[in-house]
Amino acid sequence: MKSIIRRSYRHIHRMILLSGVLGFGSLIASSCAVSPAGTSGLYTAASENGPSQTAYVPPAGKGPIVVVLSGATGPRLYDRFSAALAREGYYVVLLDSNEVRRNAARAENLSRAIARSKNVPNAIAGEVGVIGLSLGGEIALSRAADMPELVAVVVVYYPSTSFVSNGGDLARRFRVPILMLAAEQDRYHSCCLIETARAIEGAAKEPQASFTLVSYQSAEHGFNLAGPAYRAQDDADAWKRTIEALGQYLRP
Repeated sequence: MKSIIRRSYRHIHRMILLSGVLGFGSLIASSCAVSPAGTSGLYTAASENGPSQTAYVPPAGKGPIVVVLSGATGPRLYDRFSAALAREGYYVVLLDSNEVRRNAARAENLSRAIARSKNVPNAIAGEVGVIGLSLGGEIALSRAADMPELVAVVVVYYPSTSFVSNGGDLARRFRVPILMLAAEQDRYHSCCLIETARAIEGAAKEPQASFTLVSYQSAEHGFNLAGPAYRAQDDADAWKRTIEALGQYLRP
């Protein structure tokens, strides 16, 4: 019980400190529910305005928006990744891809989340960047890449491509620049095969959008996340390319 109380006090203290950056009204809206354990962001429960999210404020207090779509394991595994993006100068919104994908209105769920993110003082107006990892990569490729009115650039890490029956059909829908970071040894539930990634690359040569595939020869699924598949060199290279892509199209 004492440890729970101490954690609650630490959470309240953090909220008070952040109120100087967010503004009191924005803080109340952003922290309408207690942040889940293990996150350094501000949690907002699902509502008619969009799925649940965790937001990360850049050091300057304001930045271009980057939406991060989690893998099927849920958002908590991607907290450090999202917080690191915020330190690069972006206002980062981490979404649970399971919620976004839950029904046929996944494009509407994503667009509502983007619209909500624009209505906070910490966000710079304009198009957003979308980063999808694993299951989130499926949503980014199938939905965000076809939203040029909202999205400036898409980056996907080892994306789930098991939904792809024809790479050409998918590639013809691409309307924004895409960077795909794939793992050549990825055999995780056969969801994210390098062969499919290369088929999409081959079909995406039509000039509707810029598509770049970078593959890591010895990497497996989740190569940038803490765990047995982690590969520091591949993680560092993928991160560098991610920051370059975001900087090219969002300019923090």
